[in-house]
Amino acid sequence: MNRLPPVRRVCRPTLHTPKPEDSRVTIEEAPPRAGRREWAGLAALALATLMITFDMFVLLLALPEITADLRPSTVEQLWILDIYGFLVGGFLITMGTLGDRIGRRKLLMIGAASFAVASLLCAFAPTAELLIVGRALLGIAGSTLAPSTLALITNMFQDPKQRGVAIGIWAGGFTLGSILGPVVGGVMLAQFWWGSVFLLAVPVMVLLLVVCPLLVPEFRNPDAGKLDLTSALLSVLAIVAFIYGLKEVTRHGWQVLPIIVGVAGIVLALVFVRRQLHLTDPFMDLRLFDNRSFSTMLVGLVLYALIGGSSMYYITQFLQSVSGMTPLMAAFCLLPGMVVATISATVAPLLGQRIRPAYLISGGIAGIIIPFAMFSQLGTDSSPTTLIVGFAIMGLCEGPLLSLGTNLVVGSAPPEKAGSSASMTQVANEAGSSLGVAVMGSVGAAVYVAQLDDTAPAGLSGDAVEAARENVASALTVASDLPPQLGDQLATAAKDAFASGMNVFAIVCMAILVVAAVVIAALLKHVPPTGAEEAGTDDTGADDTGEASAPADPSASSTDQADARPAN
Repeated sequence: MNRLPPVRRVCRPTLHTPKPEDSRVTIEEAPPRAGRREWAGLAALALATLMITFDMFVLLLALPEITADLRPSTVEQLWILDIYGFLVGGFLITMGTLGDRIGRRKLLMIGAASFAVASLLCAFAPTAELLIVGRALLGIAGSTLAPSTLALITNMFQDPKQRGVAIGIWAGGFTLGSILGPVVGGVMLAQFWWGSVFLLAVPVMVLLLVVCPLLVPEFRNPDAGKLDLTSALLSVLAIVAFIYGLKEVTRHGWQVLPIIVGVAGIVLALVFVRRQLHLTDPFMDLRLFDNRSFSTMLVGLVLYALIGGSSMYYITQFLQSVSGMTPLMAAFCLLPGMVVATISATVAPLLGQRIRPAYLISGGIAGIIIPFAMFSQLGTDSSPTTLIVGFAIMGLCEGPLLSLGTNLVVGSAPPEKAGSSASMTQVANEAGSSLGVAVMGSVGAAVYVAQLDDTAPAGLSGDAVEAARENVASALTVASDLPPQLGDQLATAAKDAFASGMNVFAIVCMAILVVAAVVIAALLKHVPPTGAEEAGTDDTGADDTGEASAPADPSASSTDQADARPAN
């Protein structure tokens, strides 16, 4: 009987049971860090993103030789240029959701193999029609690359600081493709036929197919339901119709057919949203938009794409039509800005580990106001250096928005929804770029037409006036066919009108940037630097100082805690 108390003291499970839970909390607060295999896998994934923009830029250089060889009609030329972007944007949501269901690595490899095959078809296309088909297949295959790679990065890099750096490298791949496209494409076209620019993608995709199974782990949502084909069709038709309508309005003005198609796209998008709200297992979980970080940064990405896409148009047109450069010379003038943008996207996540994303992103946006202030003062006698420097400042200041903003979007979603959230960042970019060229392009065009009507020289025929009102490039073409004195007067008037249109465009962009900077600083000021205070409430529950209200319940499951974390 005297030995009973010692027996009780030996049974101490209650004294030890907190330790496993304490360990689990520690694991949640310090996620596993990526090793060499993950970083090597990131290099492979970055190759895929590089090829997306690379393929777009090399085509612009190859188009003159394609036109001379295949003799496409004007309509066929437009489809050769546009079909790739239409289908990349149209299939993004579908492919992001499909990757969550069948496996993100599996979808990436299917897309890479398809991209290689489509590149071969484009390279050896004997007719314009087959080239259009090849470009369409490239677009569908390309739509698998961005959401799959970004979603896989969120699985491979669970440590928020490492994930931020990895996403910065991923984002830098897009600008690197924009740099290499004109340079490598120009070299290839100088030595080989136009189809050689498409063959460059083949060895890259073959390399991706070889190393991806070795370096990149598979991930899919085991609880995902069946793919809703009706929702998939609605999303594709809605995005393609909307982007097509915007591009056609930009080219040909407010004509009936593009307006009808664009409005039909909006209606289909509303039907898509209504369907998702009534599905038990929605194709796209609209509850993601309840997260303040997710919705705020998507709006921010759309606004910047709206400005960035249209500013590229104005800058390149000014360099070519006003400064008199060739397309290749204009492309080289943009290279410094693209190099700076690549570095900025890579370095910004490191700064984001010390500075709150709201302040870093809004500060970067405020910095972008500087080049637009420079552009608002441009005249026909302005040096191209102003544009080169201004574009470089844009590249320097956009890094935090693109890399940290993307990290906030994908970090706001649970792991099983990473593919869907990743696709939304690319949809925001596609929709914003198309909307920017249509809307912001119309701002400058309206100023151009109004001023040209007042300053164009007398004695022009009606056809010459109509052609000159299309754009500054058309006006210069008309001027070259006129008698020297009359042609010089028209060219001067057109250049002055375009510069005035660009001035007004820049002022409008400055106003949009101010609003975006203030809104992001106000709505996301509670989000801590990347990796700080990882265990806490969601972004709507933290106070304005960024302190989490209370630690997560140690008895909660790891999944519950992951869903409750603030976006980083």
